[in-house]
Amino acid sequence: MATDLDGVKVVRLQYADLFGVARGKDVPLGELDAVCEHGTPFVAAVMTTDLAHNVVAGFETGFEDICAKPDRSTLVRLPWEPSVAACIADLERMDTHEPYGVDGRGALKRIVGEYEALGLTPIAAPELEFYLCEPDATAPGGWRRYAGHDSNVYTVGHRPDPEGLLVQLLEAAGGLGLEPIAANHEFGRGQFELNIRHAPALEAADRAFRLKWLVKELASRAGLLATFIGKPWNDDEGSGFHLHLSLCDEDGTNCCDDVEAEDGLAQVTRHVVAGMLEHAPALMAFFNPTVNAYRRLRPDALVPTQVCWGHDNRFTFVRIPRERGRATRVEVRIGDGAANPYLAVAAALAAGLDGIRRELEPPAPLAGLIYELPEAEQGEPLPTSLPDALAALHEDATLRAAMGQPLVDTFTQLKEYELGRFQRWTTDWEFREYAYHL
Repeated sequence: MATDLDGVKVVRLQYADLFGVARGKDVPLGELDAVCEHGTPFVAAVMTTDLAHNVVAGFETGFEDICAKPDRSTLVRLPWEPSVAACIADLERMDTHEPYGVDGRGALKRIVGEYEALGLTPIAAPELEFYLCEPDATAPGGWRRYAGHDSNVYTVGHRPDPEGLLVQLLEAAGGLGLEPIAANHEFGRGQFELNIRHAPALEAADRAFRLKWLVKELASRAGLLATFIGKPWNDDEGSGFHLHLSLCDEDGTNCCDDVEAEDGLAQVTRHVVAGMLEHAPALMAFFNPTVNAYRRLRPDALVPTQVCWGHDNRFTFVRIPRERGRATRVEVRIGDGAANPYLAVAAALAAGLDGIRRELEPPAPLAGLIYELPEAEQGEPLPTSLPDALAALHEDATLRAAMGQPLVDTFTQLKEYELGRFQRWTTDWEFREYAYHL
């Protein structure tokens, strides 16, 4: 993605922390070659600081430096700020320049490499939903839904988007090389979706990371707030992160397809599905990494609540779309919009890889409204809270090893500290419910 740098004065280095937030620094263009060769230092605490500005881990090392090394292939000029180019960086240890164990992008690169050793290339396509909000001093939190009228689903233009921001986002995504293919108002009031084309897994995760960043950046420039959290409003729909995955061989042929099979799925696809079901409870920690995420997990919201799979069934954890041939793929439907795309893609691929290596077989696919089936046929229930998901991750030695113990330990420490703050906080619901009567 290297870009023409004529007129560029600043390079914006970027990497994702464990929350998926874009961290980094701006460097003058003249320093780029030196930074690409030697990297630039950051204190490791940047990866252990929570969203409330608390440093919660890393004390035992004295907060050593880590090194951000730009991946020059990701260098691209910002369409809305032509004198600035952005470049994604990998994180390394400062002393050995080995991959830093708490870097989600590094974990994904390692897992992709394990697929490549088997002659397979993972392909991914993320689908992300988000809400736009406009300031309102009288609203809880200071924000209300942007142009929040009823029944704007699948509409475009001035009525659902009076500021014309969606077109700006679509154009900016194209300028960043994200290959957008569609954008529209979603079901929720003030909710939108912007779809980008599939790509090799690392590039797809880079695109998802950049998409979330550019949506929040351009919304902020317009005086709005963009949020990807799963359930920002009690009276509206949730925002999901649906992840489509497939595998190609060294010739670029889709390995998930088998015209001779009864359901058109190759054996490797069945192994991948089985691996994802095997590790589904632990995957929840990476796909639904906030307290808020579990508020959207309801059957009536077309969000899976059971460990199961099916053909073109949006109630299942893993959905197999009907397309075959080059479009044969699996879709993981559980993701929350706030998930870190590097961690989510890496964890899903790690689960699928375990299924391939152990030649796991999935149970029978489910059809129709799965909640009308006998309870024993619906599949095991998924974790319904962040503590339950973290407990499942703790019990899943295979997924912990695949993601890397330093990453899992730091992720868990951040989340447990976050949970502690949440559990001590008195909510407005509690006051409204109890204060007058009790």
